[in-house]
Amino acid sequence: MSEEKKNYGADQIQALEGMEHVRMRPSMYIGDVGVRGLHHLVYEVVDNSIDEALAGHCDNITVIINENNSVTVTDDGRGIPVGIHKKEGVSALQVVMTKIGAGGKFDKDSYKVSGGLHGVGVSCVNALSDHLKATVYRDGKIWEQEYERGKALYPVKAVGDTEKRGTDVTFLPDTSIFTQTIVFNYDTLANRLRELSFLNKGIKIILTDRRHKDEEGNFITETFQSEEGLKEFIRFLDDTRLPIIEDVISMEGEKNGIPVEVAMIYNDSYAENLHSYVNNINTHEGGTHLSGFRRGLTTTLKKYADNSGMLDKLKFDIAGDDFREGLTAIVSVKVQEPQFEGQTKTKLGNREVTSAVSQSVSQMLEDYLEEHPADAKIIVQKVILAAQARHAARKAREMVQRKTVMSGGGLPGKLSDCSETDPTLCEVFLVEGDSAGGTAKQGRDREFQAIMPLRGKILNVEKAMTHKVFENEEIRNIYTALGVTIGTEEDSKALNLEKLRYHKVVIMCDADIDGSHIATLILTFFFRYMREMIEMGYIYIATPPLYLVKKGAKKRYAWSDKERDEIAESFGGGVNIQRYKGLGEMNADQLWDTTMNPEFRTLRQVTIDSLPEADRIFSMLMGDEVPPRREFIEKNAIYANIDA
Repeated sequence: MSEEKKNYGADQIQALEGMEHVRMRPSMYIGDVGVRGLHHLVYEVVDNSIDEALAGHCDNITVIINENNSVTVTDDGRGIPVGIHKKEGVSALQVVMTKIGAGGKFDKDSYKVSGGLHGVGVSCVNALSDHLKATVYRDGKIWEQEYERGKALYPVKAVGDTEKRGTDVTFLPDTSIFTQTIVFNYDTLANRLRELSFLNKGIKIILTDRRHKDEEGNFITETFQSEEGLKEFIRFLDDTRLPIIEDVISMEGEKNGIPVEVAMIYNDSYAENLHSYVNNINTHEGGTHLSGFRRGLTTTLKKYADNSGMLDKLKFDIAGDDFREGLTAIVSVKVQEPQFEGQTKTKLGNREVTSAVSQSVSQMLEDYLEEHPADAKIIVQKVILAAQARHAARKAREMVQRKTVMSGGGLPGKLSDCSETDPTLCEVFLVEGDSAGGTAKQGRDREFQAIMPLRGKILNVEKAMTHKVFENEEIRNIYTALGVTIGTEEDSKALNLEKLRYHKVVIMCDADIDGSHIATLILTFFFRYMREMIEMGYIYIATPPLYLVKKGAKKRYAWSDKERDEIAESFGGGVNIQRYKGLGEMNADQLWDTTMNPEFRTLRQVTIDSLPEADRIFSMLMGDEVPPRREFIEKNAIYANIDA
């Protein structure tokens, strides 16, 4: 490689196009201007630092949430080049910060791979910030430039000498863009930074929240650093599950010029938990790397199982689905020019990746099975049990299919349907208990609102075999009421939403601990068996009030103790406060006014910010460890993984 190519200087920064309309069309660049898009700003700046680390030039990254909700990201990389860019005639730092698509990641000699929004990165953050300050430590000098809403306030200038190197970026999101909120959620950022530390082992990432202090008076701080990478990630995700084999199976290497890292373990659950990444981006829609993993896993395990003689007495074939029951796996690849497809552009399309991952996984498993015969036997036994359960599940599934609208069967007797037939206009309430269900039926708008009462606590699908899930009457009724079909020979949980009858499914439970538990059970079912509905934004949680505060003819509802006290104080003395212990204590008009009327109600849409973290939380909540589940439900269940 020539000296010119080795150098990372001003001429390696390429400006591809202007960024004038970023502020006009922000959702095109960061997904949305709500809570998720707000946090994406931080990820874009951090991704620049991660790119430096991937190139071997950065070891430490610090993220600070400041008191005014600005964020500072610091790294010890080479520092963004500050020399004059030949084409643009200004400092390369200014080009990077003010030209969309400008960055070293477009020069293949500067970065082999990179994450982020494929180059729009930090300039996009600058455009959507009220104020941004960049400080670069490079060439023995401290360089500085500030911006307002993407425009430089002054040329890049040297403000001092230093022996340090690296880049600091501090930005304050623009409230005229992010009208919903600019308050960053610590846990959301911590989850992503933890994930990045697992995916990029060795890198130290420190997160500090200067808005809050601990009991000792120190700012809330966490350090994320992983020495074993994906192996540690697997242990973190499976912390509440019981492994059935000795250790995490893993490999790391390069195949056909593509860096591949895989880690997996089998546990005693019935869930399949596959997480895939391309250049640190969570590809929750899967793609060619996941296809390669499944092919390598199925082919290798099938060959081993056949040769072992353990399948000789089995009267039916093993399917690909059977090899993945109780499997937690992470596949991470680095691709120089990734091609993304799918609804949210998170599905990898590069065909060459399939064989690279398949070959890597096959070699990894062949070695492991040969060196660990006891574990190999346990895995094959698990696969055989899964196959037997799958055949039992097919009968139960067919029972569900026969009762669906698609097959001409009737709707569940307990369902009170609406008259509207356009699913985009229809909503169904899954209501806790027959009593509340009866009240909801009286209070609803029959034109577009359907009511489906649920009897007690539905089955905990986290601890149930698939055929037990499909045999459960309440769950069968949910499938039938929604009109969806499920299952193929290849994937027993595959969901077909073509005949979905409602685009808004509202979980409505009592505002107490038991109600929270029931809501979490229902959410667990949707997460494990109908996750596409969550990802498409179809699942909501109703928020019934906790109190009715009355004084004479005046009355107001309260959704918290604080709100109750404020209303009581505003009314003066002599107020009457009614505590609603359940939905059944409200009459039909009250339930409509507070919880069901689209004009006044508050629905929380269920979203998944981090798929691995959601997986871990549902496993913890619904697994065998009762104390952490109870504690979590009491504190957080109503709000867990839910955006207002």
